[in-house]
Amino acid sequence: MNIVGRVLRLSHTITLSIKSLWMHPMRSCLTVLGILIGVTSVVWLLAIGEGISRASQEQIAALGARNIILRTIKPASDKFDGGGYGVTRDDYVTLCATLPTIDQGAAVPIREMNDEFRNGRNMLEGRLVGCTPEYQELAKLSVAKGRFLTDLDGLREQNHCVLAAEVAEKLFPIDDPIGELVQVGHDFYVIVGITNPRAPSAGIGGSLAAEDYARDIYIPIQTMWRRLGDQIITIEPGQFRRDIVEVSQITLRVRDKDEVLRTADLVRNTIARKHTLDDYAVTVPMELLEQANTTRLMFILLLGLIAAISLVVGGIGIMNIMLATVTERTREIGIRRALGAKRRDIVGQFLTESIVLSFVGGALGVAGGIFCRPVAIAAREQLENWLPSQMEALPELVRNVEPQLVPWSIPLALGISVVVGVAFGVYPAMRAARLDPIEALRHD
Repeated sequence: MNIVGRVLRLSHTITLSIKSLWMHPMRSCLTVLGILIGVTSVVWLLAIGEGISRASQEQIAALGARNIILRTIKPASDKFDGGGYGVTRDDYVTLCATLPTIDQGAAVPIREMNDEFRNGRNMLEGRLVGCTPEYQELAKLSVAKGRFLTDLDGLREQNHCVLAAEVAEKLFPIDDPIGELVQVGHDFYVIVGITNPRAPSAGIGGSLAAEDYARDIYIPIQTMWRRLGDQIITIEPGQFRRDIVEVSQITLRVRDKDEVLRTADLVRNTIARKHTLDDYAVTVPMELLEQANTTRLMFILLLGLIAAISLVVGGIGIMNIMLATVTERTREIGIRRALGAKRRDIVGQFLTESIVLSFVGGALGVAGGIFCRPVAIAAREQLENWLPSQMEALPELVRNVEPQLVPWSIPLALGISVVVGVAFGVYPAMRAARLDPIEALRHD
């Protein structure tokens, strides 16, 4: 019976609070709006931060959590006076022979260079990539027609090649390219396959540059070494440059994920002993993932703090409204005290009104936060229609990011809004309870 009485008493207090607030609908709605904006900001900012973070992590994860990437980098001009630099074939052989944690065939050498592709009058500038069959899985390429390169192509140093989809479309707009010849520089290659279109990969900070696979031609790396050699000659107005590059990149796949970081240290130590110039870089996607996760937590914390400021502003609005309400209802408070109401009853009523305001604002804010993703997508589509050039200039990560609702942000935001209501409602409630009943009755 005692519990039933308390429930009825609480129900009566809530009903009385709602009626009191409804006597001033405009003032109450504006107060609720402040909390609504604050809660919506919390949910939206966390969703946007999660979307950006998840997109970055997916790009890094696409590199392979068990991969170690060793790349050639041209040294600074003050340390390099021309000639050979970067990762070499000898480095490739050494790493394959000395690293016990990688499987046979799990080391993929890559050589890249820009060149001119021709078929009759059709011409296209693109990227010539010398690689092994494992490159198909590494670059997430799928074959639309024909086949990809095989081990036999490399062993025999065949003049076979695989075209990217855009290259096939530009050079062979009508004919079937399979079995035809394509001219690359001064050499000719037999087309054995065509890949499906593949979206370009975004750059990962300063660790890896963005890659566009649309204008690629793939040939066996052994064929590239024999036919094209290692020299890269660049002729520009007033400048002639001759560089020697044997391997552009080596990607190593470690057997066990737990061995990645240790193997990366072995790679760094092995290469450092053979290279005196800063002509290489070792990128470990797992390290990048760990850094991205740490950055994500810091980013979410920062956005949460920024959004919390909106809730504090909303709480100040509640305090202002409740203080004004106490002044307006001084006589009512005196009458209630004269009829036997205790201080805790007065505190309970005004505190309940604060909680009702914050809870309603919080609930509406959560409802608004749930629509973050569809609203953001619709807004982006409209901006692409209204400002196409400005949107195109934005980085791909920013342009295509989609907010991801963080499940725990909903109860967190709602809970914070209630806490704000209580925190900023205590002082007005205590002030109302401390009013002298006699002085309150005399108040006009």
